[in-house]
Amino acid sequence: MATNKRPIWSKSFINIFVSNLFIFVVFYALLTLLPIYVTDAMGGTESQAGLILTIFLLSAIFVRPFSGRLIDRFGKKKMLVISAAMFGVATFLYPITDHYIPLLLLRFFHGMWFSIVTTAAGAIAADSIPRERRGEGLGYFAMSMNVAVVAGPFLALTLLQYVSYLSIFIVLSAIMVIGMLCTVWVKTIEPQEPIKKKSITLDDLFERRAFPIALVGLFLAFSYASVISYISLYAKSIGLLDAAGFFFAVFAVAMLVSRPFTGRMFDTLGPNTVIKPAFMFYALGLLTLSFTGSSWMLLVAGALIGLGYGSIVPSFQTLAIQAAPESRSAHATATFFTLFDIGIATGSYVLGLIVTSLGYSNLYLALAIFVAGILFFYQWMMNRQPKAKQLQSQPDY
Repeated sequence: MATNKRPIWSKSFINIFVSNLFIFVVFYALLTLLPIYVTDAMGGTESQAGLILTIFLLSAIFVRPFSGRLIDRFGKKKMLVISAAMFGVATFLYPITDHYIPLLLLRFFHGMWFSIVTTAAGAIAADSIPRERRGEGLGYFAMSMNVAVVAGPFLALTLLQYVSYLSIFIVLSAIMVIGMLCTVWVKTIEPQEPIKKKSITLDDLFERRAFPIALVGLFLAFSYASVISYISLYAKSIGLLDAAGFFFAVFAVAMLVSRPFTGRMFDTLGPNTVIKPAFMFYALGLLTLSFTGSSWMLLVAGALIGLGYGSIVPSFQTLAIQAAPESRSAHATATFFTLFDIGIATGSYVLGLIVTSLGYSNLYLALAIFVAGILFFYQWMMNRQPKAKQLQSQPDY
């Protein structure tokens, strides 16, 4: 075993971490703010507010498969800088977009660049991490998104109490300026010659070797849609709306505290030492949600879900990237998040139909059983992948 570990927190990794953090802070802040903005400032309906969120996600799903090819064609660093700049430009346009249809178009435009910048950032982060510490490093990188889950909504809702929508949009634009500057200082290793294919093939859009774990990720995201879409409505229905505000704070703290340990376990002991217990924690968290009748139970459920779900996602992303050659890291990242986004979008809609019949408590009980089934599906898929079996059985020192 090597005694001198190569560092994870290089200058390039720190810059891509900060840039990704600010991009997701803006993303989650707008995710929280815009439904209120549509119904309050624009006088729109709840369905119109929902479409504002859906159109962004659909745009990201549509563009994501092409992002790997764009990154290969023009280079990871160039596409990172361009897409971050365009994501920033879109953020700057919100203060002057005061009608619903232009806002819909802006959201579609914003989602396009979000899919590209997050794909490029994920691929560059993976490339900048020593291969023998990739599980740990990508776990740290995922913390940028975990912090943003809390920081974005907290920033938006706190500012909303004191300043106008215009002022909030300006603050988010300023945050993106810093995020854009950080991408300029990122260093990458690019192929000697850019790819200049004219015809588009399936391999230009997806990384086939990442597809098995990405498919499992789709079902995981489907179940997680119940948490991000309906936890506040569930909490309101059982009289715990005040506690719901702390749910994601506990959720994020559980992820942040566990991340350094689970990342090292992934690298030294193998993926299953992290993934299998994490599935159990996640299922137990959903089960706890189904029986929640007090604030402390809601927060315990948040901690269990944060510990479980928060450990599974970076582990799956690492497996997706490790399944492909390093030159295909952008395609593997794009494949994983394309299916993941589809799972979130599908889950948000389908579970909304199911909950009208089952009720929230029974929905979370059913999903706890569903998540246990995903674990068996994961093991079955991994057993069919020779390379995955090697990764699970051999620590990477």
